[in-house]
Amino acid sequence: MEEKHQQHTFILTFNVKYTQPLYLFLFPGSSAAICQKKLKFGLKKRFQCVFEGVSKAGESTFLNQIYTELHITEGGAAEVNEEHEVRQIEAASRTADRAETSIRPGDIFKASPGRSQPIRTLLTKGVAGIGKTVLTQKFTLDWAEDKDNQDVHFTFPFTFRELNVLKEKKFSLVGLVHHFFTETKEAGICSFEDFQVVFILDGLDECRLPLDFQNTEFLTDVTESTSMDVLLTNLIRGKLLPSARLWITTRPAAANQIPADRVDMVTEVRGFTDPQKEEYFRRRFRKKKQASRIISHIKTSRSLHIMCHIPVFCWITATVLEKVLKSREGGELPKTLTQMYIHHLVVQAKVKTVKYDGGAATDPHWSPESREMMESLGKLAFEELQKGNLIFYEPDLTECGIDLRAASVYSGMLTQIFREESGLYQNKVFCFIHLSLQEFLAALHVHQTFIKSGINLLEEQQQTSWRSNIWNPLHLLHQRAVDEALKSPNGHLDLFLRFLLGLSLETNQSLLRGLLAQRGNSSQNNQKTVKYIKEKLSESLSAERSINLLHCLNELNDGSLVEEIQQSLRSGRLSTEELSPAQWSALVFILLSSEEDLKVFDLKKYSASEEALLKLLPVVKASNKTLLSGCLVSEEGCASLVSAVSSKSSHLRELDLSYNHPGDSGVEKLFAAVDDPQCKLSLHLFHDGLQRSCGALSSVLSSQSSSLTHLDLSNNELQDSGVKLLSSGLESPHCKLEALRSGSSCSVSSKSSHLRELDLSYNHPGASGVEKLFAAVEDPQSPLHLRVYAAGPCVLRGRHGARLRPGAEIRSPPVSLRGAEEQQYPDHPDRFEDWTEQLLCGNDLSGRCYWEVEWSGEVFISVSYRGIRRRGDSNECLFGRNDQSWSLNCSGLGYSVWHNNRETSISSSSSSSSSSSSSSGRVAVYVDCPAGSLSFFTVSSDSLIHLYTFNTTFSQPLYAGFTVWNSGCSVSLCPL
Repeated sequence: MEEKHQQHTFILTFNVKYTQPLYLFLFPGSSAAICQKKLKFGLKKRFQCVFEGVSKAGESTFLNQIYTELHITEGGAAEVNEEHEVRQIEAASRTADRAETSIRPGDIFKASPGRSQPIRTLLTKGVAGIGKTVLTQKFTLDWAEDKDNQDVHFTFPFTFRELNVLKEKKFSLVGLVHHFFTETKEAGICSFEDFQVVFILDGLDECRLPLDFQNTEFLTDVTESTSMDVLLTNLIRGKLLPSARLWITTRPAAANQIPADRVDMVTEVRGFTDPQKEEYFRRRFRKKKQASRIISHIKTSRSLHIMCHIPVFCWITATVLEKVLKSREGGELPKTLTQMYIHHLVVQAKVKTVKYDGGAATDPHWSPESREMMESLGKLAFEELQKGNLIFYEPDLTECGIDLRAASVYSGMLTQIFREESGLYQNKVFCFIHLSLQEFLAALHVHQTFIKSGINLLEEQQQTSWRSNIWNPLHLLHQRAVDEALKSPNGHLDLFLRFLLGLSLETNQSLLRGLLAQRGNSSQNNQKTVKYIKEKLSESLSAERSINLLHCLNELNDGSLVEEIQQSLRSGRLSTEELSPAQWSALVFILLSSEEDLKVFDLKKYSASEEALLKLLPVVKASNKTLLSGCLVSEEGCASLVSAVSSKSSHLRELDLSYNHPGDSGVEKLFAAVDDPQCKLSLHLFHDGLQRSCGALSSVLSSQSSSLTHLDLSNNELQDSGVKLLSSGLESPHCKLEALRSGSSCSVSSKSSHLRELDLSYNHPGASGVEKLFAAVEDPQSPLHLRVYAAGPCVLRGRHGARLRPGAEIRSPPVSLRGAEEQQYPDHPDRFEDWTEQLLCGNDLSGRCYWEVEWSGEVFISVSYRGIRRRGDSNECLFGRNDQSWSLNCSGLGYSVWHNNRETSISSSSSSSSSSSSSSGRVAVYVDCPAGSLSFFTVSSDSLIHLYTFNTTFSQPLYAGFTVWNSGCSVSLCPL
């Protein structure tokens, strides 16, 4: 009997809990490894060089040599943005340097902290020319050069321009990859399930495929051939190759083509921050002096500085200024957008004449052929702009009289102005290097047509009579353009209007002599246009429309409105009560250009009123922190405020709405806004009867969608019912609150709360409550930093806020100060030499302090730094007349506050219940040194009435001060 031997194979098994995804390792020499190496070589060769502004027939530059890091942020939704992109650019430029997390290109697929799910589909938004395509190229090049994302086996970059021409073809997913990346076909790779693959789909806004996610059939087989739209729809759905990563780029207007539930993360390319703009020009110009001059010049023009937020505009600016500096050393550089684009055309015309036609630098810029070509391009730009088209095909060019064979003769100029792209089968696709250039050429065409024939292309029914057309004044064209731009809901004619008006200046027309026909009386026409625009500014326009009209005045070289407001601001004599609608618009325009005001916008610097708030809402939306404490915001004003801060364009991160009257409805609307996951607000809120809204607040804290992380409820009396509701919200596992300042003690479960800082200063939780709080802090799982000050039974009585801390009472002044005859005292260095009516206390105020004062006659109740000037009869020695002190003036005429020699009257409604009509009263002072706030109140029998709050940063210890002006006046500290 034959013996049979069995062979056994022993396999080693590891039992391990993996903490990161595992990927297949490509063994050297395997077909997949060889394929990867060849693919990387091809992609490196393809993307290592770029053509700035052109796609061919120009000098290439190494991408790594000129690449400047872009500002990329996480956030937003995959939704449509109807605003014109120039408005989005202006909004983004105001916040590009704020404290937002910027994402490196190599980290684009890495989940942010707190995100549990991996990122499969990433959608990146950004306006035209902002750098989305270059960003994908940089990602691909870094992968190909083994610098980043080495866990990825294959990266396959596509553009929708390439995929559009395959609309009538059928491919499987594998077949599509084989077609574009032949290395994979040669390696025989017919399945990608075992590999980590990244698909890049660049330019969704240019997609001409019907991506129907509702009705397209499902497809799961990567080898089954189908139409291009079905293939892409199922790839994005995740039905095809769900293990792959997908990166889609788009302009904001097309973002909603992808269903939100198919997108795992949205990022936004914000372009260049201010430092990145400077870095670009320093890389572009090796001579430090030249780079510095260009950077300084750009900063002098708000419109140029904003547009340089876009990388492609930086390239245009660099090209123009380099040529202008060489040809006109010491000459005037272009300051407006119109001047910049005019120079761009002239520069390219000169390049064409000298470089391609063999002409001399002194030859005329414009030949009959080049004039004809520019007219054809202008016609194309205008007609396609009216249709909303930003990319064009050969028939579009032919309709406008552009002969493609003739156009190639001018490639040296046209590739700089007009870009030609080729798809897979060399089907030619065209677009201008940026939308703004298309708008400029469209405006040039409309202007030129009107000058030559009198025909207004903006009219629906154009006149045909030669006699009536040829003498039409230019300002009628401008007025029609202004009206059409104001009708646009999304501002799609804003930039076109700026260019059209800028072309009417004689100085600009002289730059285009030989191309642009001339007409007399341009100065008179422009004066009528300026008058018409100012009339429109006096109407009730949206902030965006008003701002664009002010840009238009700038293009017409009229800055009178802005300069008028700037002079008032510089002199400190701005009275918002007397501002016209046009002047309000100018103030908004100025504040949106102010770095200081956009970091911290304090409404009281201009007017502590709800009317001012409603006028300045665009500044609130654009600011990082807004202080509205004591600005008389009512329920109606709160509703408008909530609408503004809830908008997608809002960048507000911290809001102080203390000491206002928003009503229960307004507070609840505010809480509802905070419940939006896109809202990143930190709130400071003092509201009489807040305990009635604690249920809504608890719901917000418990909501999974809420992003509220910082909340200040100090000085509120929540009562037991409110505290219980607040505590319930804090203990929710969904609560994201990290810091809480509360007017009432709250119980916190350390195991369920995200709270990192709890400030219960000036409360009376009792011994039992304190022990429970300390027990929570001592829990090893608790990350809580606790600040408690139990100040006894007199704390938080009614609305009185925190009382003066024991041991920090004001001891230096006598109990009562009274104006009397001058007394003789020994000389002392701390005495006010000439202003003997004043007294500064000897002990400093630290932390949070509260005191009350009885006054009669006319007195100043103040806080001051110790270094206030004391010698001489200068007003700088007086409390409130310098930057060292803050003062409340109390008299029979009412109340006012002083700081830095600027007086702010307290409105009658703030003190209607006070004793402003009498010559005596009782005032409370509350200073919070760490928070930088100083508040004054009048004291009635059972409550405090807020008068005014200063918000600042106290850089030195503070001291209480008093001024008693004459005999019969007195001030007395009150026992508490």
